[in-house]
Amino acid sequence: MASMVTTLPATLAILLTFCISSTNGFSPPGTQHTSAAPDLSHSNSHNGCGPTTPHSCSHAASRAREKTTTTTALFQNTINDNKASETTESASPTPHDAVVCGGGPAGLLSAIMLAQNFNYNVKVYERLPPPPSPTDESVWSDIARFYLIGLGERGQAALREFGVWDDVEACCTSVPGRMDWAPDAGPDEGVENIFTDRPVMTQVLPRDKLVGVLHQHILKNYQGKIDMEYKKEVTPMDFDNEGSSSVKIGVSDCATDFLRDTPSNVGMQNLAEEELCDVDGMEVVITKLLVAADGTQRTIANEMEKADKEKRDSMSFFDKLQYGPSFYVKRYDDDNQRVYKTIPIKLPSKWRNDLNYSARSKDGRVLFDSLPADANGNQCAALLLKRDDEVAQANTDPKKLREVFDEVLPQFSALLDDDTIENVAKKPPSFLPSFRYVAPRLNQGDRTVILGDAIHTVKPYFGLGANSALQDVQILKQSIESTNTMKEATHLFSQQRAAESKALVEISRELDRPGLLGVFTFIVPLIVDSIFNKLAPKIFSPNTIAMLQKREMTFRGIRRRKRFERVGQIATLGTFFTALTMGAKQLIRTLSRVTGKRNTTVVASAVGGIAAISVLKKVAVFLVPGMAPADVLTKASAGKGEGKESPLRTIQPYNSENEDLSADFAGGGI
Repeated sequence: MASMVTTLPATLAILLTFCISSTNGFSPPGTQHTSAAPDLSHSNSHNGCGPTTPHSCSHAASRAREKTTTTTALFQNTINDNKASETTESASPTPHDAVVCGGGPAGLLSAIMLAQNFNYNVKVYERLPPPPSPTDESVWSDIARFYLIGLGERGQAALREFGVWDDVEACCTSVPGRMDWAPDAGPDEGVENIFTDRPVMTQVLPRDKLVGVLHQHILKNYQGKIDMEYKKEVTPMDFDNEGSSSVKIGVSDCATDFLRDTPSNVGMQNLAEEELCDVDGMEVVITKLLVAADGTQRTIANEMEKADKEKRDSMSFFDKLQYGPSFYVKRYDDDNQRVYKTIPIKLPSKWRNDLNYSARSKDGRVLFDSLPADANGNQCAALLLKRDDEVAQANTDPKKLREVFDEVLPQFSALLDDDTIENVAKKPPSFLPSFRYVAPRLNQGDRTVILGDAIHTVKPYFGLGANSALQDVQILKQSIESTNTMKEATHLFSQQRAAESKALVEISRELDRPGLLGVFTFIVPLIVDSIFNKLAPKIFSPNTIAMLQKREMTFRGIRRRKRFERVGQIATLGTFFTALTMGAKQLIRTLSRVTGKRNTTVVASAVGGIAAISVLKKVAVFLVPGMAPADVLTKASAGKGEGKESPLRTIQPYNSENEDLSADFAGGGI
């Protein structure tokens, strides 16, 4: 669930685990909201499409889809369809205040925000089938079927602002810390790290369960205000419809069920789009606001990129200068790719059931990370390997996989029976997303905005993907509140989040570079930051990973501060080495006068050698092949005792015979 390549961050490796807990049942909603048509003079309709999920842990079994074709008070006059020839539907487009494309966490929270704060009637379109009930034990008891996400301060604040956090928290498992095994550590040599200085405890749950909780919340509280339709494909037709007063989209039925993006079905979505959606039966819809939260699929963003290119190609040279830079999707090649297989684990009673467990091999071949799926000792682990590793393939030899566990992960091998090993060996590998962002804006015209994973896709190592997506919804709300027109709101949101999204992806990618490049972009800065923060905490901030978890810090602000601090660190180190050089020269002169020898090269070399040995002694422990972020953070924090500036307040060796570690810790959190 979150370089794994060269490192696996200690702070939110929890995102790497793919597990679920079991639950069942949901009662149908009983509340229906009726209100007057919204006043859209400021910022009008929003609608979305994407995967949806039940709101609380008591979800209604299923929801009948309604196709509303009635005109709201905002659209009393029928709008003529200029593209009637493109569809077999009626020539009169269906109007909505707002449309959200994407029924995932960001999409459903956007719909709640618009209905709750601005009284919009919102339509949500999602390509996938409805999400499972968050209380359906038959679904969630399959621990390794879904992947987990960790909700930190950013995500929790957004969910709390829109009144859904209590329901979400009821379906979460708290994780107060980690247990890490360094390369070559024995089964009883794990180090427990409990985080005590964070404003909130990280809460873990399956991503689809979060969707289910939000879905159920909508059914219960927003009937008549938010309508969700599943297995629907959205195709933009005109971003500047009616002189930029609305957006025209086409909505088609998907003839074949898409599979939810879980570890068990990765790689099964590669079907031709024309085989899946009934484009000929497209319904034309107009909306005053289109919110694209369709995740890494980026249907709307890709159409924006295409529309921008076509528009610029038709412009003269001088018109292009006035138009400004083109919208684009920046797609990075993954130069540090890992694949993973999920593994269900039942912890022994002596182990704490609320920790994130991790281990790795010395050569970097194997990375293992496990998160609690519930408070009963069930965990979902991710075994991360290079893509070409023989045990990373489907239908690999179970004996070879068992050998890897016995050699590298003996403490976990003992927890896996032969049936589990055989199932893991049989399953195909799953893939992590590649780094991507969109720029230089997040709007198309005056009525379309994109947010969530559609604008910033990162690997789930540091808990920033889902949390930042939920924070986007808060920023969109603030943009609408602080402006007078929808045009101003969409442009303000773009100004506030476009550069932030780019900074988030660029910072995250720097922490995931392979080999020697990763040493200089991640490990060395982490060590230097740790040293300078301890020497002068009022001047130098903690390391980048710690800064990323601070909700009050913007990603651009973190990058600016770190660049400024690098200048100070280089200046400080330069001054130190200059003084060292001058002292060495003086020492050479003195020795020359005392000994009467002119050649003092040997003496100078000795001085340099002593300094080099001292530095290497401090740094060498970090420059180990396969070093992971968990190793770096543990070593950097625990090197000189537990000062107040360290986030690791309790660090103790793990001993499987220690009964105290099985104390009832059902609720902590990182």
